Amino acid sequence: MSPSVLIRPPASTDYAAWKPLWDGYNAFYHREGPTALPDGITQTTWQRFFDADEPVHALVAERDGRLVGLVHYLFHRSTTLIEPTCYLQDLFTLASERGQGIGRQLIEGVYQHVQRVGGHRVYWQTHVTNAAGRALYDTVAEHAGFIVYATRV
Repeated sequence: MSPSVLIRPPASTDYAAWKPLWDGYNAFYHREGPTALPDGITQTTWQRFFDADEPVHALVAERDGRLVGLVHYLFHRSTTLIEPTCYLQDLFTLASERGQGIGRQLIEGVYQHVQRVGGHRVYWQTHVTNAAGRALYDTVAEHAGFIVYATRV
């Protein structure tokens, strides 16, 4: 673990430090250059973190005054639970910081928030080729065996 890492909600002044992490996360999933997300999506995503009426949340990892990781997650209803369900949507750490427990600390920060609001379930998805991520995920959660289907409508 990295005891010198602070896990905290982002401050509105963190945008310039958060954006390169967000860009790195999106590049991992081939959303860069001609396939980059429109700036309006990035701006709206950032603004949602600070809107009390939004179910979208974020945490950042800070080491020595520098942001080195992020996690974004959201709450939604479920037909099988009364309590809020949490979908962990985005998790990213700088390549230079990987393997030091920061991803685990970010996930644990989400777990703590979910517990504070009375939830019990956190889930996420990743690409099958994300071997480094899956090595971590296998230690902090159970692969439930589901296959994800998606389409744009």
